[in-house]
Amino acid sequence: MADTIITVQGEYELHQPAERGTVRLTVAYDGKSRDEVLARTTQRHVSLTSELRDIHNPQSGPVTWWASDQLRVWGERPWNQDGKQLPIVYHAQVGIEAKFSDLGALSDWVGVVSLLDGVTVSGVTWALTEARKQTLVQEARRRAVENAVAKATVYATSLGLGSVKPLALSDPGMLGDHTSSPQTQQPMFARAASNDHAGGTLALKPEDITIAVQVHARFAAS
Repeated sequence: MADTIITVQGEYELHQPAERGTVRLTVAYDGKSRDEVLARTTQRHVSLTSELRDIHNPQSGPVTWWASDQLRVWGERPWNQDGKQLPIVYHAQVGIEAKFSDLGALSDWVGVVSLLDGVTVSGVTWALTEARKQTLVQEARRRAVENAVAKATVYATSLGLGSVKPLALSDPGMLGDHTSSPQTQQPMFARAASNDHAGGTLALKPEDITIAVQVHARFAAS
């Protein structure tokens, strides 16, 4: 009796609380005087980066890394609703990013700087440490393969066949049968955050990071 070929997709998801948070913010001012706009932006930038230097430690944190963009200064002449060109307005802007290992310290720092004049907090990216991420990816891959074996076994027994024998295993789309959706890339890491305001205090609550792995497998059963 010829073998019956069974092709399945195995999948598994792991959920892990974030271990790192990278905040992005912008310091920006505008006005009629180029020198004044530049001075205010520079002063605020120096103040913020000085704070980050004081709490920066690559090993112990709470800030393990930070960076600053180059300061940009430019001018433009806006138009009013009547089509008249108005006097020149100058702008100055610089971006700052900082990665925190202490998420409580991150929440406290963002709560303070977000209230400062000229500062806009763009958002926070949540992540795992690289070592933890690799450990979880390996675990999710192993579980996805186990899921594929279990799924193929159910199909085989439902057909009255014996145990399955693996023939091929791959990442999605690599078995050559075009059974995967082209937009699927695994593993994937979903990051999200929500902000709560209680008593005037900003509290950042990162959602769990999802690590999802899919594999395609082909088995023979008889």
